[in-house]
Amino acid sequence: MSPSIGHQPTDIAVETIGGPHQHVSDAELDAFVARRFADVDFDGKNVVLVVPDGTRSCPLPLVVASVHRHLADRVASLTAVIALGTHSYMSPAAIDRWFGVPAGQTIDDVYPGLTVVNHEFHDPSQIVEIGTLSADEVAELSQGAMREEVVVEMNRRVVEADINLVIGPVFPHEVVGISGGNKYFIPGCSTHDAIDLSHWVGALIGVEEMIGKAGITPVRAIINAGSAMIPGWRLALCLVVESGSGDLESVSFGTAEDAWADAAEIASESHVVHVDKPFTRVLAMMPTRYDDIWTAAKGCYKMQPAMADGGEVIIYAPHVTQVAEQHPEILEVGYHSIEYFTKQWDRFSHVPKGVLAHSTHVRGAGTYDPETGVETNRIKVTLCTQIPEEVCRQVNLGHLPLSAVDIEAWKADPDVFVQENAGEVLYRLRG
Repeated sequence: MSPSIGHQPTDIAVETIGGPHQHVSDAELDAFVARRFADVDFDGKNVVLVVPDGTRSCPLPLVVASVHRHLADRVASLTAVIALGTHSYMSPAAIDRWFGVPAGQTIDDVYPGLTVVNHEFHDPSQIVEIGTLSADEVAELSQGAMREEVVVEMNRRVVEADINLVIGPVFPHEVVGISGGNKYFIPGCSTHDAIDLSHWVGALIGVEEMIGKAGITPVRAIINAGSAMIPGWRLALCLVVESGSGDLESVSFGTAEDAWADAAEIASESHVVHVDKPFTRVLAMMPTRYDDIWTAAKGCYKMQPAMADGGEVIIYAPHVTQVAEQHPEILEVGYHSIEYFTKQWDRFSHVPKGVLAHSTHVRGAGTYDPETGVETNRIKVTLCTQIPEEVCRQVNLGHLPLSAVDIEAWKADPDVFVQENAGEVLYRLRG
């Protein structure tokens, strides 16, 4: 087989090992990669590995080591692009840690011939326009949620590759339903226009409606259509990873669409917890992989479907000092429900839709009355971080001093649910 420009291969069957709450050993992973890669014509091809950044639980060194072992001597070139979307660039030291490079060594020492780069979304020379989704196409794909043309731009290395191989975990996600697959291209390797449109469609549908939904959601349909414009093949090793431990529960290989579909079904079972009674107060303890509220807000998203009306989610992140490094606009608009923006569109139409979408995802369901100026939110969202109280109030979120939290006492309180390692496991009400 060899890549056919603009088309996915039709003779690569999807296969999955492992399953919900199972464990795939290192040896099983390596044997699976060796066997499946032997059936694909990687020989002499320019191959790009599209990998996550450090905001995901993922045994990346283990998987990349296996992939490198079975590709390095076959391909013309091997590059890993870190699919940042618009997250902060990873520093060289952070990249070394993320790829498991021991102190005193380099990427090339551990993975000879592998080049690792950030998705440099700020550098126009690294971005290529690959096509346009018309307003009519967007309306159809979004099931009427939005009608707007979008130009799709993509990382140059991804566009010029013969084969792109996505390597990354699959989790419930507030924008697309279940993350992974082609999401590593849009938003992972694209730019603001496509990112903003896809996130805004998700916001219009609503986080509680969208999060954790398997199958082709309207946002997934947009992402798939945009990704289909990439010239080379799009293959994937989609992983279901036990949150926190990094253990592999399953590994799926096939086209980006097929491997994702298998993994999404597993993640929708493995990473969703159903509860009988809604929570009134939650302490979402955020790991240090989330370094600002833009990313640490996942602790709020994952709890919203299980919250009682009027309940409170406290984002507990003692290491966090800022709201959003890459998106200062959020300090101007704050966190609000979707109606706050749609019913005052003249006031907010200039703000990037991705920022507005993030705002509504965090704040959750609510209403806004333009005549009275009163906004009513379904739940309370409170920050317990190093962010000053005045900044929390400025962005329309509550503030709780770090000194007010006694974790052990809160764990013993029957009215509080303490969620350790929050941000990846979704909670829902049963039934």
